Amino acid sequence: MTLSHSGVRVLQAFGFGDRGDSVYPDRPMFTPPASTFRTELAAMLRLSAPLALANLLQMAVYAIDVIFVARLGPEALAASSLAVAVFASMMWGFHGLVGGVAPLIAAELGKGRHALREVRRSVRMALWLSLGCGVLGAGLCLTAERLMLATGQPPAIAAQAGRFILLLSLSIVPTVAASVLRTFVSALGRPFYATAITALAILANTLGNWAFVFGHLGAPAMGLQGSALSTLLTALVVLAAYVLAIAADRRLRRYHLLGNWWRPEWVRLGEIARIGLPIALTVIAEGSLFNSAAFIMGRIGIAELAAHTVALQIAAFFFQIPFGIGQAATIRVGYHFGAGDPVAIGRAGRAALATTIGFQLFAVSIMLFAPRIAIGVYIDAATPANAAVVSLAVQYLAVGAAFQLFDGFQTVAAGALRGLQDTRMPMMIALGGYWLIGFTTCLALGLRTALAGVGVWIGLALGLVVVALLLLWRWHRRESLGLVSS
Repeated sequence: MTLSHSGVRVLQAFGFGDRGDSVYPDRPMFTPPASTFRTELAAMLRLSAPLALANLLQMAVYAIDVIFVARLGPEALAASSLAVAVFASMMWGFHGLVGGVAPLIAAELGKGRHALREVRRSVRMALWLSLGCGVLGAGLCLTAERLMLATGQPPAIAAQAGRFILLLSLSIVPTVAASVLRTFVSALGRPFYATAITALAILANTLGNWAFVFGHLGAPAMGLQGSALSTLLTALVVLAAYVLAIAADRRLRRYHLLGNWWRPEWVRLGEIARIGLPIALTVIAEGSLFNSAAFIMGRIGIAELAAHTVALQIAAFFFQIPFGIGQAATIRVGYHFGAGDPVAIGRAGRAALATTIGFQLFAVSIMLFAPRIAIGVYIDAATPANAAVVSLAVQYLAVGAAFQLFDGFQTVAAGALRGLQDTRMPMMIALGGYWLIGFTTCLALGLRTALAGVGVWIGLALGLVVVALLLLWRWHRRESLGLVSS
């Protein structure tokens, strides 16, 4: 049996059949021109634009599931919503955990010496970690139905959600592994692969849902389980696409990512976990704050909850841009951190913040001056039955406009600090700001004053403002705090 040339290339790209580290030159493969603010700003835009677009496309991937499942009826939609709420929170944590590899890769590229070998070791251990996430996640998913029953959910809905999330659990490993490879290609200056592959995921998930939910293309009609199967197949398609992209790209395949894949690097694995665990807890803290706000809104009223959901979708859409800039900031700051260049570190941070300000001012203007246009994307704003929801959503977006700028600042400042491998104190800032200040204010103003839903959004805003200001202060004081010493 023989392999095709492309098959051999895939195997070689991931380290099968190579002769070890000694055959690779120990020189950096990501060497940008001398850093000035203009070149740094250009580099930030080139890196962040495709990452931000990929984040926006990822929202479309998630929306497809909702669109198809909603056609199955309210029971199926309720079951999937419960399952996805649990599953998404868990996956945020896993993505944050393996995200600890990003500043390590960037720093290794910045140092230059032994870059090929060190990057490969980091990626290999992050892929090992993705396997661990799969085992842990599967165990947590086994308890999901009992968790839902314990929170008072109807038994029939909890049973459907439990079966749904068990099938979803099979997608954890390929999804988290693809996240590692996305970080790798982005750090190596190929972020457009993330955009293209996420667009491919939209097509795969649409086709999968159409085939398996309703029984087209000769597939059985599996209903809700068909959507979970589509998610699994989409995750496998995405992982395969990254493998093929790396194999096809000369710069990327030279890293032979799975060379000596069986060899543990416990110190490197510990470094990824040391950096990534606080990132995971930070992401969960922020996400759970907004999820908890929905429960508070549910106690206030149905119209308030519906308006909150719509307004939050709009804010989340705009957030994907600074989120992509924050991801780029981690890579750019991390590169200069590895190179030991504190001046370039400062330029990278300023470029990220400047890019964020420019976009966030646009987002704020939409939320303040054209909120009904944005709301109309999600519901029919002209229908009298939706008048109360639209009115409330407009009020929430007015408050949202106030925190939108700070939301961008906090994610970019957090990303820049991650580039310095500083994640523990930002985690403490996030936990304190989001929960001690943000959540308690949401409760007090939302349930104890006439502000009601507006009070909940004021609480969200206050939490974001506090976190943003503290993270910006820490970034500004990075040298005096000893954060720039690699």
